[in-house]
Amino acid sequence: MSKTIALVDDDRNILTSVSILLESEGFKVTTYTDGAEALDGLSARPADLAVLDIKMPRMDGMELLQRLRKQTDMPIIFLTSKDDEVDELLGLRMGADDYIKKPFSQRLLIERIRSILRRAEARADAAAAAAGAAPGAPAEISPDALRRGDMIVDPARHMVTWKGEAVDLTVTEFLILQALAQRPGHVKSRDQLIDIAYGESIYVDDRTIDSHIKRLRKKFRAVDPEFAQIETLYGVGYRYKDA
Repeated sequence: MSKTIALVDDDRNILTSVSILLESEGFKVTTYTDGAEALDGLSARPADLAVLDIKMPRMDGMELLQRLRKQTDMPIIFLTSKDDEVDELLGLRMGADDYIKKPFSQRLLIERIRSILRRAEARADAAAAAAGAAPGAPAEISPDALRRGDMIVDPARHMVTWKGEAVDLTVTEFLILQALAQRPGHVKSRDQLIDIAYGESIYVDDRTIDSHIKRLRKKFRAVDPEFAQIETLYGVGYRYKDA
């Protein structure tokens, strides 16, 4: 089934050119010229992924992201101008999955979209499999899953459990947790975690990693208030405490 991509930008040239490319790649496309229109449209007709410009009339991309996050975990990519660094960082902290600077390579955008959709699909498949299991039956765990005490990190299914309870993580949160859990007791610097989560070609302020760690802890503590496995080494980085 074709995936639907929502494009939100007040630049009609971008909407037209990117729509043509996405449709040629087999995607369905819906377009919106401002945030308010997009919020109404996406509330009525959800998409599989949205690409948002930050600077838009009536409702900018930041406000649209904030409102969408109250009703959906749909993956979101920001389009930003060269002078929007502060907005980029804030957007990532608020839950955007990625960002691309204008002017951008349309081929790069396609690759980012496909990558994020693959990860989102893996999460959805894992959730569906867990929901379809018989009551009380253990969820099937992939052979390459990481087991760290009470935690299981299953990359193939993009699923994390703590003491048998599912912990719903974004793609970025999952990658950071996986990196820490692979070598318990070993410290990962913020720069190392940035490279793992975003790639070496993307600049992200190290405070963004701090925000992701804070969200990770919050999600685990919603399952277990005593969770304390992710440790901070001030001035150095983070590590996963060996059980």
